[in-house]
Amino acid sequence: MKKYFLAGLAALLPVAITVYVVRFLFDFLTRPFVGIVTPILSKVPIGSFGGISSDQWIHLIAQILVLVTIFLFLLILGSLARRFFFDAMIQMGERVLHKIPLFNKIYKATSDIVKTLFSPSSSSFKQVVLLEFPHPDCYCLGLITSSAPQTFSNRLQDDMVTVFIPTTPNPMSGFMTMSPRSKLILLDMESEDAIKYVVSCGVIHPKKVVQ
Repeated sequence: MKKYFLAGLAALLPVAITVYVVRFLFDFLTRPFVGIVTPILSKVPIGSFGGISSDQWIHLIAQILVLVTIFLFLLILGSLARRFFFDAMIQMGERVLHKIPLFNKIYKATSDIVKTLFSPSSSSFKQVVLLEFPHPDCYCLGLITSSAPQTFSNRLQDDMVTVFIPTTPNPMSGFMTMSPRSKLILLDMESEDAIKYVVSCGVIHPKKVVQ
């Protein structure tokens, strides 16, 4: 009985996690705009069927429409971004946004994060390391995000590195630590393998080993 239960769990768990992640991203992308589309759809006569109420159908249809609209908008935005005049418009718009109090702080921080993470030349989250955390002789997998600010290295008189430690089983949360580079153990491991190892609670072993 136990053997069959574990086999069923192994087959179902990846599907459940995939559905959870997709649902999270679906809600995350559509939530800010659903409130705009829902009042418009509420004027359309949509009945309840399949055990789902009309309000639930309206909410679901609104989410789908928002997601499709975002996808098309990004395609159009990406094609226009390749044109010189649109780059100039973006720069002008950014200059305006940088002058709006409070909003400029949020926009600048978000813009810097996105550009750093999605830049083709970015090395963030590429190097996997072992470090002692949360106490000596206890090791965790971490991903180097960048060198620590120079002021930290100067005060500690050491070459400090910023490391992100993903948590199990949800690697989207974690801990940000700063550690001396000399105390990090560099691993010959792909970041994807490290995330699989964390998500699986150590069940799925990485393909590569320590250098």
